Amino acid sequence: MFKKKISGFILAFLSIQAFSSIQAFSFNWPQTGQVSAESFSLYFGQLRGETINSSLIFSGSTDIYAADSGFLTVVIVEYEDDSCFFPSTLGNAVVIAHQDSLLTVYGNIDGQTLPDTIRDASEISGGTELGKSGSSAWSEKGNALEFQVIDIKNNTAMNPRILMPRISGKELPLYISGIVLQGRNGRSYKIPEQSTIPAGFYRAYYRRQPTATPYKTYMSLNGNVVDEISFDMLRQDGNLICAVGKKNYPKSVLYPNDELILMGEVTFAHGKNSLQYYVSDILGKENIATYNITNY
Repeated sequence: MFKKKISGFILAFLSIQAFSSIQAFSFNWPQTGQVSAESFSLYFGQLRGETINSSLIFSGSTDIYAADSGFLTVVIVEYEDDSCFFPSTLGNAVVIAHQDSLLTVYGNIDGQTLPDTIRDASEISGGTELGKSGSSAWSEKGNALEFQVIDIKNNTAMNPRILMPRISGKELPLYISGIVLQGRNGRSYKIPEQSTIPAGFYRAYYRRQPTATPYKTYMSLNGNVVDEISFDMLRQDGNLICAVGKKNYPKSVLYPNDELILMGEVTFAHGKNSLQYYVSDILGKENIATYNITNY
């Protein structure tokens, strides 16, 4: 059986000659057929157990293809590494290095369908078949492809959708509901039911949706933006995967429980204040909610 340790993938990648010019480019979808919002069972950045999901997880079984040309970095057929961006949940996987220090990762592959030609290849052409999605990974989503884009230079996982063609049809709608302000002492206030609260520091949350995550959220206080969280990438901070706002937000802050997701952090002065929530999909369509709060 072909085996390589994933811990060696960084050295293999760094040994590849860098491309002479940096240029913007996009990937093709790693599966054939029409891709719509219903093609995904879990978005990048969503809550996934005890971590933040760094994959784009597709729906159902599919043939898997290389999203672009590159160098075969590693074929994972045995988990022997503790990297946060390559958890054992990936199962059998293929990792391909591309220009701009990017890697694409194709996880949850049925090992019986991995072509022998892939195992021995050094360069991979875009559109090359990599196998079929299987059940090699730990996943509550069944035989679904887990697709990642990793930026080695900046130590981040990128949202694959920013490099992909636009999907067919409408995006999943985003909603703002279940607003909770959590103070530094741990006390929580439901807004707008409790609109008179102490002044001071708060983390602002709203109700999490089960599949979609917004592409961007931001929050303004009296017309001034006080925090913004973008789901275009996740950053590794020590051993933790974090979303990026005015600071790095790990899972424990971004998703304090199964019900809530962070909008950002805010500090209220005494008096009457206007708090606005904004959630945006990848096309820039926004939902906005305004709350009037009195702080004492």
